[in-house]
Amino acid sequence: MNASTPTTISTAQGVWLVAERELSTKLRSKAYLISTAILLLLALAGVIWAGIASQTSSATPIAATASASSTLEGVDGYEVTEVADRAAAEELVTSGEAEAALVDDAASPTGITIIADSSAPQDLLMMLSQSPSVELLNPGTDDGPLRYLLGFGFGLVFMMAAMMFGLPVATSVVEEKQTRVVEILLSTVPARVLLAGKVVGNTILAMSQILLLVVIGSIGLMVTGQTAVLQGIGGPVAWFAVFFFFGFILLAAMFAAAGSLVSRQEDAGTTMTPVMYLTMIPYFLVIFFGDNPVVMTVLSYVPFSAPVGMPIRLFFNEAAWWEPLASLALLLVACVVVVLIGAKIYENSLLKMGARVKLGEAMRG
Repeated sequence: MNASTPTTISTAQGVWLVAERELSTKLRSKAYLISTAILLLLALAGVIWAGIASQTSSATPIAATASASSTLEGVDGYEVTEVADRAAAEELVTSGEAEAALVDDAASPTGITIIADSSAPQDLLMMLSQSPSVELLNPGTDDGPLRYLLGFGFGLVFMMAAMMFGLPVATSVVEEKQTRVVEILLSTVPARVLLAGKVVGNTILAMSQILLLVVIGSIGLMVTGQTAVLQGIGGPVAWFAVFFFFGFILLAAMFAAAGSLVSRQEDAGTTMTPVMYLTMIPYFLVIFFGDNPVVMTVLSYVPFSAPVGMPIRLFFNEAAWWEPLASLALLLVACVVVVLIGAKIYENSLLKMGARVKLGEAMRG
């Protein structure tokens, strides 16, 4: 964009010119390219490591006589070595080759005796114990670790992408004010077009990174044979991308408005801190309260946390079919309101130099 650019360009052309400027600036940055490559490699390594860890067998070595070994048939988690008699079983336990042994014993109520060195494995004892039938009125699922990992993954991606692409929106606004480049830009395009271009450019960058992470994650899951996980997580990831798209637009508008209130980089922290809190809080709330259904339901409807909360509820089938649509509608309304307010603050504060512009003054213009 230069002085020869015609002043009669359309709004769409102006938005794209600014967006193209944001894209070219970012894509020419070695720091951005290197950090993106590192992020993708870490994501791929994490998926592959998780797949390998889940497939790694940690079977307990057990010695057993021929008839006693039938007790462990079809039971996972044990590596059974058949022995001829009790003496051979004791020898394997004493040498440490077996953690315990099962041998026939007619005097035992179950017909089997466990031989161990200093203490018998508790899981083996519980498996062989006779327990009464159990009926659960409200059966739950043992999905704590998976819920934590999903919350950590969705939350971290949302927070990192918002910081990586939202924060530069604010810093570039402050830099343009500080160097008075904004006065040249406003002679070519209106303030709202300038804001829209910044939001569009950084949204394209953020969404492209999300799509790259999805591709890398899918490749890692397929390589490690985790196709079942890939099929189950496909829908929630798609919803995450949709929610993230509108959620990022909302945050980008807030970052731009926050940056327009100050004229120096040294003062930017005071206005950007509230926006950063709104970006980080959903991440920590989902991790700390991920197993609380009431809190997760609320978080899935709050615009700032819905991109993280709703996909997790969808993955565990805790949300009805209409809930993501209702949450998305609330996010769209919030996005429109925040963008309009942010555009007003941005437009009224952009040419005000010197001391920090107060929020009330920026709203009144």
